[in-house]
This record gives sequence, structure tokens and C-alpha cells, in this order.
Amino acid sequence: MGKGGGCVPSKKKVPSGVADDVQRGSNNAPIPVEDRPNDAVSDAVHEAAASHPVVKLKLFIVFYSMYGHVESLARRMKKGVDGVDGVEAVLYRVPETLPIGVLQQMKAPPKDPDIPEITTAELAAADGVLFGFPTRYGCMAAQMKAFFDSTGQLWKEQKLAGKPAGFFVSTGTQGGGQETTAWTAITQLAHHGMLFVPIGYTFGAGMFKMDSIRGGSPYGAGVFAGDGTREPSETELALAEHQGKYMAAVVRKLVQA
Repeated sequence: MGKGGGCVPSKKKVPSGVADDVQRGSNNAPIPVEDRPNDAVSDAVHEAAASHPVVKLKLFIVFYSMYGHVESLARRMKKGVDGVDGVEAVLYRVPETLPIGVLQQMKAPPKDPDIPEITTAELAAADGVLFGFPTRYGCMAAQMKAFFDSTGQLWKEQKLAGKPAGFFVSTGTQGGGQETTAWTAITQLAHHGMLFVPIGYTFGAGMFKMDSIRGGSPYGAGVFAGDGTREPSETELALAEHQGKYMAAVVRKLVQA
């Protein structure tokens, strides 16, 4: 190394971590990369990658959905999260608090068994969380509130402090709480020391469309359920996908900072 200069790597040097996994010559010295057959180089790279797997950040999408509207947003949101390098979405639902008989009388469809119920202990493993729930008089549904009420041990140990979190909601009507349902939920994050991440107007022109009914707000994605038969529009689903991408990017930046 010359004065004031850095080390100049040799063209013949094998990258660290790969040398032990590659074929060696008769003199036991590593075979330079450019002198090795292509298949040997490829095998060495794959072996090195296998021994050092990439660990993705986990963004949990935790929701309660009675008729499937919030779940539809959650599934589309996962697509957005998974589209960001280094971040993986995991879908969870919170435990149901209503008896099966009551749900049947309300004509609620059965829950998808492929989406597991989350425990409070599992929540601590998330690098970020998106919480989704329908409204009840402008606030979160009782099932989601019951889940937050069960996180006392996490609060005591400050396991969620500093973790970014966001919301997405479902309401029956346009004046049913698209903003207040998320707004009143912020208190749960505040007591845990979590970081509320709204989407603002980052969705661009889609946030200003007036030619059709659309759920969602600067607080997060949303859907209008009506009497329960209305399906999410493509704009509502696109906003959910955008929120997934946006949140994943925020989580990655915070972890890498």
C-alpha cells in the first residue's frame, strides 16, 4: 500500500468466505476465479450463499375481519410488502371473541385456516406491523381492542418500543370513520412507544379521485363495506398495495439507519 492509498485487491484473489468452499489445485492453493471452470465458480458461489442465507425483515400484517373486507386489503397489502427487496410480509389474524353461534347468526363466513392466529408473544418478533380492523362507532372493533389489551407484558418489557406501525380499516358508510377509526387507535401505539407511520398523500393522484366511492385516507388504506355485500374496488386494493410497499420501505430504512 502506497502513502495515502488504499489496498489494491489482486485480480487473482478469491473473495473471503468462498475460498474454503472451492476446489483446490494439486498444490493446495485456491484456484483463481478466472482460471476455474464456470460450473466450479457457480457451485462455489451457491455454496457460499447457502452457508450465509439472507435474513429478510419481517413486517407483520395483523388484522381482524368479520366479512372479509379487511382481509382482502391485507392480502393485497402483502403483495406490496413482498415486492420490496429484503422485506417479507406475514399475515396473522387476531383471536375471535364472539361465539360460533353468534357468528353464524350474523352470517359471517368461516375464517381461512391458512392464516394463523397471532399470540402477543409472537408480535415482538416483528420489525414492523400493519394493523387492520373494521370500525365500531368510529373506533377499532372489540376483537382488535381485546388483542391490544392482552399486550400488557410486552408493554411492561417495552418489547414494541420503537417499532413502526400503521393502520388500515373498513367502514360501512362514507361517514362511518375512515379517519377516526385509525386516529383513535394511535393511543395504543403511543403507550407502547411505537412509531405511527401514516401514508399521507404518497399514493398520488389516486388520493384525489372523485369519480367513484373510495375508502382510505392519509392515515391508511380503507374500504367501504356497505351492508357487507360491497367488494373492495380496485382503487381501494391498489391503495392497500401501495401502503404495503411504503411501509416496507420505511421499515427497511429504519433498520438500516
